[in-house]
Amino acid sequence: MGSILKEKAEEIEDLVLLVQKGDKEAFSDLYNLLIDPIFRYVYYKVNQAEVDDIVETVFLKVWENIKQYKPQKKSFSAWVFRIAHNLVIDHYRSSKTFDELDYKIADYKREHNPIKTTEDTLEQNLLRRAMGKLKDNYREFLIYKFVNDLSNREIAQMIGKSEGSLRILQFRALKALKQELEEMGAARHL
Repeated sequence: MGSILKEKAEEIEDLVLLVQKGDKEAFSDLYNLLIDPIFRYVYYKVNQAEVDDIVETVFLKVWENIKQYKPQKKSFSAWVFRIAHNLVIDHYRSSKTFDELDYKIADYKREHNPIKTTEDTLEQNLLRRAMGKLKDNYREFLIYKFVNDLSNREIAQMIGKSEGSLRILQFRALKALKQELEEMGAARHL
């Protein structure tokens, strides 16, 4: 999906300009382009029951603050992901509890093969449990990079690190994920 954000970056920026001029229909188009990647990002970060509320708040904040967005600072999608990230942090600060993540991963595929669907669900559950055990910065990077297919440049803008340091972060995050999966008995899948 991140590749769609890359492909649509110019269209997104054009829509932002229209929204900043008061075009409400352009905001609807913008929402449709960004809802899936933002939903997936939040989904992997909080309890499933709270995802919809946080995603709704993300887009409310985008609507309220879109006039402050400056394209020369970072891409619009990076700006929106930053809002989502901050809301997830606020969510944990306000709840002051760190519930274990719900491991039911939404399956958006229209697959009707019950064996494949079951295998996919088990693999997703295993991956989600393993990612839930990673350090926050590792999990966040892996979601940006591999779930939402964002470039290192976009991720660097969002988390305030250099692209060079992201290569090190990626190596460490993947190594930690592999170790978690091995400890969970998933070595046969690696």
